[in-house]
Amino acid sequence: MRMNAFIEHIAKRLQQPLPGQEAQFRMAHTARRNAAPIPPNARQAAVLALFFPKNADWHLVFIERDASNPNDRHGGQISFPGGKYEEGDQTLENTALREAHEEVGVDSQKVTLLGALTSLYIPVSNFQVNPFVGVADYEPIFNPQVEEVSSILEVPFHLLQNADTQKVTNLQLSQNLSLQGVPYFDVFGKVLWGATAMMLSELLEVVKGK
Repeated sequence: MRMNAFIEHIAKRLQQPLPGQEAQFRMAHTARRNAAPIPPNARQAAVLALFFPKNADWHLVFIERDASNPNDRHGGQISFPGGKYEEGDQTLENTALREAHEEVGVDSQKVTLLGALTSLYIPVSNFQVNPFVGVADYEPIFNPQVEEVSSILEVPFHLLQNADTQKVTNLQLSQNLSLQGVPYFDVFGKVLWGATAMMLSELLEVVKGK
């Protein structure tokens, strides 16, 4: 595919040293800012930050995870399409593409991978998440996986670059667990926080660089 200057810039930046945890921690709760060591039994997962054109602007696709799924430790949260590595995937890049196809219906053959961001360990689910950045040169018709996805969010990238989108709130995660002062991205009135916000923070830093 022929990439425009914006996508070429991202591809070039992803081949350079990454901003890493410093950029991730800018959107992390204070409890996450001490990087936990990755245990040897950590499960591998991959997600896809997919750029696509819409209304003459570049967008990213996110999913709102089904809150009623008992097998999803991150139910109800907004995230990039993705999931756990399976043996048939052979590579984590294939995991990201397969999961994006399953969760939002994007054709893996029409996605060009630009590179990877810094992997991120999530203690609560014991996953080491490997984020990949890709692009589709057309506007996909997304089809949510009803068992896992309650809605799909198509977000203009410039909205995420706007400093006013980055806010802080208190979250009640369960009856017995609340977090104070959680940084998040305000996406159409929804709270995008946690690991996804941390990965997105690094992606924004990658785009900002020269």
